[in-house]
Amino acid sequence: MAIKKKSGSKASSNGNRTVNKAHTNGNRNSSLRQYEIPDYRLEHPNFSVHQVRKGDEMRYEVTGDLDTPVPPIRDSKYLDKKQCIEIYRYMLLNRRMETALENLYKQGKVVGGVYFGLGQEACSCASAYALDKDDWFAPMIRNQGSLLVRGFRASDTMMQYMAKAGSPTKGRDGTSHFGDIEKRNMVSPISMLGDLIPVMSGVALGARLQGRDVAVLTYIGDGGQSTGVTYEGINFAAVQNLGLVLIVESNEWAYSTPSEMQFKCTDLAERAIGYGIPGVIVDGTDACQVYDATREAVERAHRGEGATMIEAKMMRMKGHAIHDAATYVPKPLFDFWKRRDPIARFENYLVRETKWLSAKENADLIAEVEKIIEAEREIAVNSPMPTPESALGGVYCEDGCHAIKPKYGMPKVRKGSGGFKETEAAVHLK
Repeated sequence: MAIKKKSGSKASSNGNRTVNKAHTNGNRNSSLRQYEIPDYRLEHPNFSVHQVRKGDEMRYEVTGDLDTPVPPIRDSKYLDKKQCIEIYRYMLLNRRMETALENLYKQGKVVGGVYFGLGQEACSCASAYALDKDDWFAPMIRNQGSLLVRGFRASDTMMQYMAKAGSPTKGRDGTSHFGDIEKRNMVSPISMLGDLIPVMSGVALGARLQGRDVAVLTYIGDGGQSTGVTYEGINFAAVQNLGLVLIVESNEWAYSTPSEMQFKCTDLAERAIGYGIPGVIVDGTDACQVYDATREAVERAHRGEGATMIEAKMMRMKGHAIHDAATYVPKPLFDFWKRRDPIARFENYLVRETKWLSAKENADLIAEVEKIIEAEREIAVNSPMPTPESALGGVYCEDGCHAIKPKYGMPKVRKGSGGFKETEAAVHLK
């Protein structure tokens, strides 16, 4: 894991704006509430997507200014040269791995579908990079870059999609439903959107009972952010001051529904106001912004100061899955975000702006990544399919198959002085 630079600087904001000011009578701390949502972006896109009908056809159109220049990368307050290049390398690995997976799918070697995070590599990789070794994370299905940062190999993900015997689930699953709670502090993704949030809040609570304040990071999309379990999980973390770091990947579309038809508020980070926790907005295609916001949220968690919501604005550049051509997305919208490709932007930052990489060093790095991915692809392709009889194992917990022990020590509990008192409800149930 990365070694972080020491810095005494406090978080700054680009164009902080007051979201809401209101007098209240029931406030616990003051008669005046003031809420601010820091916005670290260097641009604020001005366009909207709306539904139009032409005859019997219904489609989406985008209006607004789509020709604005691409903003520069914001310099990180914490990352040094070596760390930026490491994040860039993980982003390249992420992109090349998904390209290899797409080719394997087209060759008929993938069982089921493939879910891409094209355009979201900066968000996945930089956020995971901001965690300390003892912190926990739970990726969503598109956060495959975060797996690479935390030590999984590209062949692990490829074999998983191919349901190979060498995959983390030994061929029992065809997507990313696997974790590692022993070495990498990773909780397996859950397909029901939002359910990871209360689970990770529980992980933070369990660590606290064992005497540790850790950060627990997970993600949710703009569509999944509206689910009931999302609200319940965030609220529990907020009330208990648990170190939940929730990254809302505001990627313009919930499957085929644009943001304008999902929620009324301008920014999803504003929903943090209702929970009484900090909300932050970042450009999800800027790795430095994502890292800085996540690191500061992680440090809050380590200090026992509770949860943080980070809204990362970007665009999912593929459909919901490989079978979805995303023809419902207006082409000008794709063109706008393609110019803001997170890898191209970071490459320009490292090669031309900071000159931390020469053109040759960058070419060598790309060639090294492609060589690694080709080797990982060969491992995945040559891994055998699971034997039929292996399906019988691992269904039920067998004696000695795994011991569930406290991670950091025995939970701290209060010892009561009185004896057990049978309640009226217990007597009634008898």
